[in-house]
Amino acid sequence: MGYSLGLTLYNLAARPAADPDAGRVLRPAGLLVWLHAGAGEGLAGVVELGRQLIEEDGVAVVLTLSSAPEVDEARAMGSHAILQIVPPDFPNFAQGFLDHWRPDLGIFSGGELRPTLIYEATQRALPLLWVDARAPHLTADRDGWFPGLIKAALAPFRAILAVDDTAARALRKAGVEDERLHILGRMEEASAALPHIESDRAALAQILATRPVWLAADVAPEEEAAVIAAHREVLRLAHRLLLILVPQDPTHSEALAARLEAEEGWHVANRGRDEEPENETEVYIMDRGADYGLCYRLAPVTFLGGSLQGEGCARNPMEAAAMGSAILYGPRAGNYAAAYARLGAARAARMVGSASDLSLALGDLLAPDRAARQAQAAWMITSEGADVTATVVQMARAILDGTD
Repeated sequence: MGYSLGLTLYNLAARPAADPDAGRVLRPAGLLVWLHAGAGEGLAGVVELGRQLIEEDGVAVVLTLSSAPEVDEARAMGSHAILQIVPPDFPNFAQGFLDHWRPDLGIFSGGELRPTLIYEATQRALPLLWVDARAPHLTADRDGWFPGLIKAALAPFRAILAVDDTAARALRKAGVEDERLHILGRMEEASAALPHIESDRAALAQILATRPVWLAADVAPEEEAAVIAAHREVLRLAHRLLLILVPQDPTHSEALAARLEAEEGWHVANRGRDEEPENETEVYIMDRGADYGLCYRLAPVTFLGGSLQGEGCARNPMEAAAMGSAILYGPRAGNYAAAYARLGAARAARMVGSASDLSLALGDLLAPDRAARQAQAAWMITSEGADVTATVVQMARAILDGTD
């Protein structure tokens, strides 16, 4: 990419800030892959890609983001991963970053372009790939009109893997040729499946036998009435229905059990007291957070609490989806709006807006075929992208081995 007029204007368009990583750690020995997730678009898929490269190929990985993350993605990727804030997109900072890390391969994700950093990478003949590609754009603080800059910034990428047709159209419009453009979809995310003790699952599954079961997970105190009302209503249709109830506040379990027995006349078992659900048990209270892996495996239908009347859903819906449990949730998605949007678009989760909605949706999903269809769609969401990630790993290996 020539040092075009557009790039010159781009570098004059803003005042450079201080380099946030002036005190970088030493570069690890051996091969090093640089992953850039920009503003966090597709970050979960990039983290999984990095994990596979670290664990399966033994390479070091540097992951750059545009801003400080809320969680330590480097820890999720493994002990060799290094998390960095990407340097300001000016020549001296880009040169310092690349001179220090000397990556053997650069993989961009999302839609964010950093033209100066890309230009400096081409000066070092660094091979570049773009995965989970979306409509290309400059960073928010450098937006403007820079003639030919986006097209020039896209030119060095050996392959661009678009997430969907919409992204591909935007990339073609920006000047990407069809021979470099491939529509593959998203890369896979790390599995959200929670662990469990198999002997506990087998024992409870034998006790429950063919009983219909649903789970109300992480239920906020203000949602308890809605869950109770839904269970009461659906018990009229399925008198052997069992509710596994996990209250948000585990210290509330004893009082909740007493209330259900006194006001509803239900038989309640409490796992915290080492009780097991019997044939006449209508509600089984679990108040150990570590039991979620067990709960999702026992219940074909899950309502995720905090989402209806609480402060927002605190459980990742992909946990239930990974275990094949059909998902019900309220309008308060918390930090999981993007996950719910994906599940909702695939008809893999159903939103309810009230206690009556919850009752109707629960009654509908008690039909095994309907629950199975929704659960299958949810599982497909959690497992999609494995082939895409495998393709990227193979492309990376070919470049690092020198066979591409």
